[in-house]
Amino acid sequence: MTSPRATRCGFVAIVGAPNAGKSTLMNRLTGAKLSIVSPKAQTTRFRVLGILMRGASQVLLVDTPGIFQPKRKLDRAMVAAAWTGAADSDLTLLLVDSGAGLRDDVRQIAAQLAASGRRCWLVLNKVDLVPPPSLLPLIDSFRTLAKFEETFMVSAQTGEGVTQLADALAAVVPEGPYLYPEDDLTDLPDRLLAAEIVREQIFLQTHEEVPYGATVETESFQERRDGSVRIEVTIYVARSGHKAILIGDKGSKIKAIGARARQDLGGLLERPVHLFLNVKERKGWDEEGARLRAIGLDDPGGA
Repeated sequence: MTSPRATRCGFVAIVGAPNAGKSTLMNRLTGAKLSIVSPKAQTTRFRVLGILMRGASQVLLVDTPGIFQPKRKLDRAMVAAAWTGAADSDLTLLLVDSGAGLRDDVRQIAAQLAASGRRCWLVLNKVDLVPPPSLLPLIDSFRTLAKFEETFMVSAQTGEGVTQLADALAAVVPEGPYLYPEDDLTDLPDRLLAAEIVREQIFLQTHEEVPYGATVETESFQERRDGSVRIEVTIYVARSGHKAILIGDKGSKIKAIGARARQDLGGLLERPVHLFLNVKERKGWDEEGARLRAIGLDDPGGA
C-alpha cells in the first residue's frame, strides 16, 4: 500500500499601494483572468480569491484592493478589505512597484505590516523596467522597515521570476487538506464576475473620473435551455454627465463596452452570453452600505 500524499493548503494575501500590479500577479500565478486589470489605480475594489495548484500544494491567493488614504465610504471599505485579507492569511506578500521606489504610502504599509508581527515577504514587481543596480539599494531600504522573511524580484507582466515565487509559496503554506476542489480557480460567483468584467471595460474605455464614479451590479443571471446565459447588468453613476459619457453618441459607447464584455465573459464562462446593460444615475451610491455589499464589500459604517 502507498501512503496518501501529504498535502499543503494556506492563504497568501497580496497587498500594496494602488497600481503595484497585484491583480496582474495573481492572474499570472493562477494562469487565469480572475481579477480585472487596467492601467488606472484603484481598479480592484474587493478581495478576490485565486486558487493556485502546484504539486501537492493548494495556494489560496487573496488579491486585495490597493491601500491608500480613504475619503469616501467606498474607499474606507476597500482599504479595510485589504487589511482584513492580510490579517486572515498565513502569509502576506508586500508587492511594490520597483520603478516607483519607496514612496511614503508604501513606507506606511510596510510599517503597518511590521507592527502586525505577521509573516511577510517582499516582492518587487516590474523589475523588467528598472536598471538592476538600483534594485539592491531598494531592497536594503525595505529591510530597515520590516522583517521580510524572503525577497523576490518579478515582472508580473512578462512572467519573469513568477515561477520561482510560485514554487516558494507552494513549499511554505501549512500542511493540511485542500479547502477547495482541485479544479476550481476562484470562489467568485458568476454574477459578481459578470459585473466585474463590465466594470473593467468601463475602466478601459472611459477616462478621467468616470470609472471611479461608477459601480456595476448584476440584476439577473439566467441559464437558458440552449446552454447560453442571459445576463442583465445595471451600471450606477453618481452624475448625469457620467451617464451621458457612458452611453455615448447614439449609444455607441455602451454598445462598445457591452460587446467587449460579452466576448470576455463568453470565454470565461465557456458558453454563449447574452448581455444587456442599463445605465442609471444614483447620486451618493458610494456612501450606500447596500451598494457596497452588492459589490462584495463590508460596510465600514460612519458617514
